[in-house]
Amino acid sequence: MRTGWADTERRDLRPLEQAPYTAKRRAALSARFPGERLVIPAGQLKTRSNDTEYPFRPSSDYVYLTGDQSDGGCLVLEPTGDGDHEATAYLLPRSNRENGEFWLDGQGELWTGRRNSLAESGQLLGLATHDVRELATVLRAAPSAPTRILRGHDHALERVLRELRDDEAAEQEAAERDSELATHLADVRLVKDEWEIGQLQRAVDSTVRGFADVVAALPRARATSERYIEGTFFLRARVEGNDVGYGTIAAAGPNSTTLHWQRNDGPVRDGEMVLLDAGVETTTLYTADVTRTLPVSGTFSETQRRVYELVLAAQEAGIAEVAPGKPFVAYHEAAQRVLAEGLVEWGLLEGPADRVVELGLQRRYSLHGTGHMLGLDVHDCAIARTECYVDGVLEPGMVLTVEPGLYFQPDDLTVPEELRGIGVRIEDDVAVTDDGNRVLSADLPRRPEDVEAWLAGSSPAV
Repeated sequence: MRTGWADTERRDLRPLEQAPYTAKRRAALSARFPGERLVIPAGQLKTRSNDTEYPFRPSSDYVYLTGDQSDGGCLVLEPTGDGDHEATAYLLPRSNRENGEFWLDGQGELWTGRRNSLAESGQLLGLATHDVRELATVLRAAPSAPTRILRGHDHALERVLRELRDDEAAEQEAAERDSELATHLADVRLVKDEWEIGQLQRAVDSTVRGFADVVAALPRARATSERYIEGTFFLRARVEGNDVGYGTIAAAGPNSTTLHWQRNDGPVRDGEMVLLDAGVETTTLYTADVTRTLPVSGTFSETQRRVYELVLAAQEAGIAEVAPGKPFVAYHEAAQRVLAEGLVEWGLLEGPADRVVELGLQRRYSLHGTGHMLGLDVHDCAIARTECYVDGVLEPGMVLTVEPGLYFQPDDLTVPEELRGIGVRIEDDVAVTDDGNRVLSADLPRRPEDVEAWLAGSSPAV
């Protein structure tokens, strides 16, 4: 086992396509925290059950700054004397064939597959690379410098840094500094560069094809369950991307009124609708997030269509408010007003609509906000500062979802019986441009007549 192995080292690798962008991001981060050591871990494998692990997915900030997806990796920005930083990716090297690690260690390549050598990773990432197994020693021996770590991803490294602090007061100060690092990364990730928007478009395009797959599979889903829908979409996600970007919601009939229905084990019946909320995550880990509500039989009933058209009108009002310089909340407020006006007109709420919106009475049936930022995470940049996000203004390069909905619970006695058990959400991914917006998911039908034509066989352009 120790001998007889060919040299497979690759010496002519080209850098990852995102390497020029990750270099710019690291430079900007370096300028923001001069003289400080920054530690950004990828994270470790997590146990699923007993001795099996979940598939690994690195922390989004680590991917944003390196492009690497290795488990156990860590980016360290070491301060230099001139106020700059030296960036190093600490990674697990290839298995040693001579000491038995290759075939005896649970992380040996005979068990888990070939990984890049440190030199190969250096070529791909455009970074200096070192053995991550030495990182704890490196940190303990490093010159004194303020140090920040992105918490919650590598508890062993966090323990090492705690050991180097003098007392509880120093630990509290460090926690605040670490929080500032995490918040800053969320702030800067709000605005995507052109490469990131291209990745999000790829994710959306694959998602559109996944929805087309589901429409074609609906007859088989009627003979099984919602899981046929979930599995059909998952196949597209795995073939064209890394995975789904979040747990698929395939909610048929009254299950559509449960916002995060992910059991996906209910029946799919004619006469009801199915709400599919799903997104493909690309191989570079950017995700789409799209929802369509489809009549299982191919045509909306009069009541279903009435609810659908009100949600669509709310979505169109929201999309119209997505533009640079507009408050982030403007599209939410526009969509909620349309829903409130419709609910008043239907006699479900006592008007006028201004009163309904002021008191938030429509929220009994609309339940959630109208959207969120999108990127490496489905709910991207969630810890960004309020003044940059919820209370901020839209900027070119931001990408967000517009997803109003109405949900009439099966046991809600405040609505007519014909509405009970109906849930409708329509969600699209929208990029803010210099002069307005671009709907990345525009290839999916939205108008009810177009949805019916799609289900009848007139597929969208895919």
